[in-house]
Amino acid sequence: MSIEQFISQRCNAVDASGIRKVFDLGAKLSDPINLSIGQPDFDVPEPIKAAAIEAIRAGRNGYTVTQGIPALRERIEAALKAQYGSLDGAGVLVTSGVSGGIQLALMVLLNPGDEVIIPDPYFVIYKHAVRLLGGTPVFVDTYPDFRLRMDRVEAAITPRSKELVLASPSNPTGIVLSDEELKQAAELAERHNLIVLCDEIYEKLCYDGPCPSGWRYAPHRTILLRGFGKSGGMTGWRLGYADGPKPLIDAMTKLQQYTFVCAPSVVQYAGVVAMDTPITEHVNEFRRRRDFVYNALKDCFEVTRPGGGFYFFPKVPAGYSNGAAFVEQAIARNLLIIPGNVFSERDTHFRLSYAAKQSALERGCEILCEMAGRR
Repeated sequence: MSIEQFISQRCNAVDASGIRKVFDLGAKLSDPINLSIGQPDFDVPEPIKAAAIEAIRAGRNGYTVTQGIPALRERIEAALKAQYGSLDGAGVLVTSGVSGGIQLALMVLLNPGDEVIIPDPYFVIYKHAVRLLGGTPVFVDTYPDFRLRMDRVEAAITPRSKELVLASPSNPTGIVLSDEELKQAAELAERHNLIVLCDEIYEKLCYDGPCPSGWRYAPHRTILLRGFGKSGGMTGWRLGYADGPKPLIDAMTKLQQYTFVCAPSVVQYAGVVAMDTPITEHVNEFRRRRDFVYNALKDCFEVTRPGGGFYFFPKVPAGYSNGAAFVEQAIARNLLIIPGNVFSERDTHFRLSYAAKQSALERGCEILCEMAGRR
């Protein structure tokens, strides 16, 4: 019996990330123009670094309580109360990144065969995390403008539907859901007895006003997931948090004991400082880059102007068979972008990140518009 035969069916059902495949291709290029990376291009702010270093030197290097250190949970609770008022008995769980929170939430909610409704395009982890747990992802098309249409969502609901995933701002589209869309989604979840999973990892990176939250409309049936990686440049530090109905947060905490154990200890102490570290300068810079890329591409591509995050999701122009073919040609020109089929059941678009230096954005947009000129 070969070693490969020991690998489980659930593992074999998951493909390697298409993003990682592009990274592997990029490693073979000499000084590529990299518009593929989904992480900030600024370093962790100095006060946050100092807090982590201080925690290390103070010997705070062991396990913490599973739910997270009291100082961080209390600071998160205070911020949420200030933003939304009473939490109605909700609880906070500090997680190993938002991805850790997503995994725990799905482990708590899903039985084999349960369905999870996922607007398409979607962040890559949703589809595969659901399948790993024996659930069934059900995709709801949001093309061409990536807005949430309740008639499409409602048409996807069956007796097996358990959960609705909302991501705002979105990866890969950058779309920020409106208050009205979020309110309608909460009303739909109430009618059909669904749990709502709100992934708001980019909520501090909104460029056209405050970022609405779906949590405010149905906190009694919503799990809110936020984190520090994208707004604090701390992606490798793996720090996030979940809030929601106490029975669900308690169940997630129980499962964290047997999986992640706790979020990284010294990072939690840095998280207390990160809660109060302003990022206005970075938000303003990302807004400027967003506007630059949009103005550079809007006459060459069918493209929706993002409201948050740091991604564009343009449609592949005529002359290319699909998104993958377009990306292959871009890589041949030393430009790294991600094919849209990584994030979608369609292969008609591509994702680019504007978390890159201005010179890379200028050259990357120039190459893309040159490619769009092909007929």
